[in-house]
Amino acid sequence: MPTALIADDEPHLAEYLRTRLAAVWPELRVVAVVSNGPDAARAIAEHAPDIAFLDIRMPGATGLDVARQLSGARRPRVVFVTAFDQYAIDAFEADAVDYLLKPVTDERLRRATDKLKAGLAANQPAPEMATLLAQLSQQFATNAQRRLRWIRASKRSGDGEVTEQIAVADVLYFQADDKYTCVFARDGEAVREWLIRVPLSELAAQLDGESFQQIHRSVIVNLNAVAGTRRDLAGKLFVRIRNHPRELPVARQYVHLFKQM
Repeated sequence: MPTALIADDEPHLAEYLRTRLAAVWPELRVVAVVSNGPDAARAIAEHAPDIAFLDIRMPGATGLDVARQLSGARRPRVVFVTAFDQYAIDAFEADAVDYLLKPVTDERLRRATDKLKAGLAANQPAPEMATLLAQLSQQFATNAQRRLRWIRASKRSGDGEVTEQIAVADVLYFQADDKYTCVFARDGEAVREWLIRVPLSELAAQLDGESFQQIHRSVIVNLNAVAGTRRDLAGKLFVRIRNHPRELPVARQYVHLFKQM
């Protein structure tokens, strides 16, 4: 029976992944669930799992750091788990490793597990990935320095076109509007709306995944602005924004992100 380890510093996401793995690969036995890099390294040494699902951003050591330490014939196959770290997705497409983008969908998880099953069935050793890990680490560091801090939005006035600088930290949420994106941000005590010529998908790749989370195909919310959630009589979940009257619907595949609220 194949075995696996899950390392994620967000307990509800770790439990969600464990639940979905049980559904798509019932034969897989999860031998450990840990919440930081050092514990992941210790659990891998203790349990020698066939597969390690490693969150990239963890306290103590990143998933890349943990993977870099793996060696020997019993090293596990690695699947990285990432949120908005889309800068690295092209590199993850290499045969050496795989990745899962949060929130994990069953379809994507099945593709990953099919790949893992094929490698285990062929009794092939886990591939070497030192070169790839070095490349990913460099991309990881570079991208962290390039996180979007300011957004430029233009509007027409009697004097022509005026460009304003909006601090990303002041943004409550982004909402897709065809090829544009509506930006809802605080301006003093008020909340104002701007329209920018950047599609939501392109904007998502530039945001800090620890602060901004997609909750719907057309909405990305600043988690620091979330006051709580509300569930209506039909069971649909809504996010409440602090000191703002509007509630934002949460699509079903993102509901697990708010289980602790």
